[in-house]
Amino acid sequence: MPLAKALELAQEYDLDLVEVAATARPPVCKLMDYGKFKYESAMKAREARKNQAHTVIKEMKLRPKIDPHDYDTKKGHVVRFLKQGDKVKITIMFRGREQSRPELGFRLLQRLADDVQELGFVESSPKQDGRNMIMVLGPHKKKTEAMAEARALADARKAERLGRTPGSDAAPADDDAVAEDLVDDDAVTEAQDAPVEAPAAEAEAPVEQPAAPQGA
Repeated sequence: MPLAKALELAQEYDLDLVEVAATARPPVCKLMDYGKFKYESAMKAREARKNQAHTVIKEMKLRPKIDPHDYDTKKGHVVRFLKQGDKVKITIMFRGREQSRPELGFRLLQRLADDVQELGFVESSPKQDGRNMIMVLGPHKKKTEAMAEARALADARKAERLGRTPGSDAAPADDDAVAEDLVDDDAVTEAQDAPVEAPAAEAEAPVEQPAAPQGA
């Protein structure tokens, strides 16, 4: 089709003439709403980035003689990272004479790996790196699965705050119950429309006059 004819058609239908294959012979063009095309392409790219999983390595540092309460706190962070589908790098830091007792760090890393074995596995075994000992834990769940579960949980909590369960609508009212409600409404209406009789006036009791004093 000649270029002039294509431009005429684009103007007639209020569309844009876009070249989609410049290297073809002859070049290929398409009639489209170019603004709408750019918007849809941007939305698709945004959705793809949202669903894209990025592998993140978190790091947690411990001491060989860590306090039990601190250990529980650190373990809680490791559990949270593994649930999110992230890898965790565990670093045991040795200071002073602790460097001559590497078995303390090894036992601590083995203990932590056993405590979180339901959520992760040892991807890199403990190894000495200068004054530190390092171990890497990998999650059982993939990052995409963890993200999908997190979104589902967020939707469920949002629906719970709104007072309904996700995917369910309000149950239709029973016909008999509706009929009873209509009857009750009619009764109330009749009672309101009925004339109100004024209460009968009470007969006034005669008032006795005081007797006149004698000898007046």
